[in-house]
Amino acid sequence: MAPRITLEDVSKAAGVSRSTASLVIRGSSRIPETTAVKVREAMDQLGYVYNRQAANLRQSRTMTIGLIVTEIINPYFAELAMAVDQITHDAGYTIFIGYSRDLEDRQQEIVASMIERQVDGLLILPALDTDPGSLTKQANAANVPIVLLARHFPGFDYAGSDNVKGAGMLADHLAALGCKTVAFVGGRTAPSFLEREKGLRSALDAHHAELWSREELRSTVSPEGGATALGRLFDQGNLPDAVVAYSDIVAQGVYDEMRHRGLEPGRDIAVASFDDTRIAATQSPPMTSVAGFPQQVGTKGIQMLLARLGEENADTPPQVELIEPQLKIRSSTATWRTRN
Repeated sequence: MAPRITLEDVSKAAGVSRSTASLVIRGSSRIPETTAVKVREAMDQLGYVYNRQAANLRQSRTMTIGLIVTEIINPYFAELAMAVDQITHDAGYTIFIGYSRDLEDRQQEIVASMIERQVDGLLILPALDTDPGSLTKQANAANVPIVLLARHFPGFDYAGSDNVKGAGMLADHLAALGCKTVAFVGGRTAPSFLEREKGLRSALDAHHAELWSREELRSTVSPEGGATALGRLFDQGNLPDAVVAYSDIVAQGVYDEMRHRGLEPGRDIAVASFDDTRIAATQSPPMTSVAGFPQQVGTKGIQMLLARLGEENADTPPQVELIEPQLKIRSSTATWRTRN
């Protein structure tokens, strides 16, 4: 028996997104006629038959989607949220945004509130201490699909950067410069932290270099957290060849603390980070950072959620989409030289 033709097949054949193909079928006036013609031609060629019963069920939806992030001060989260907002608007949905402030209990309250308001689906950048079991129960009880962003817990659809690969690329770069000791500063035991630590350690071990990643180097994801954690390291009399910050926002504090101690980033200690938000390029000196492409993460995440809301994708296993990272090398590492 031939496999059933899905809307995903139609969208690929027409060279458009699945949400665009869906809007054409629903007769939306938002789609240009030239694009609509391509979609209808692809339907005819593939023999696609629209599931009217599922369409009728969809009409009872609220056409709303909930987005929960930790906060909006971090440029990475802001760029991610803006990408989600644009895609949801183009697909005819209204978006509700909540901020967990990285608190699991607050996240639970926001999820419950959004479910009460009958959102069709949820996109969540989970709080650090998220209990996957509790989140699963909330979603299953209301039959609301969830896609996680940037921090991965098993059992959920997920879109995020390939942190292990990106960290390995950064470690290779630092080792090639001659760095023998690398301090990993900031962050706590979120999945993204563990992935970055794993990538750094594996690559540095291969180069016979040492990763310093101890409890006293953990901190909140903030400039103040980065400064405090690095200060504790300096107070112990330790001076690494390189400091890798958990994120660009943590690296702001790393720069401040180094200068407070009379050290210059990029000259006395190589400094690098993750995310490659506008913070990295505008530092002085400009900072090396692993680009995690928040716009791509947000776009992929909402596309996965819209696909999950489609009748063909409701019961498929959880999907994981990793965005390819890119190392942006700048003066904060490129000008560093081995100390005599």
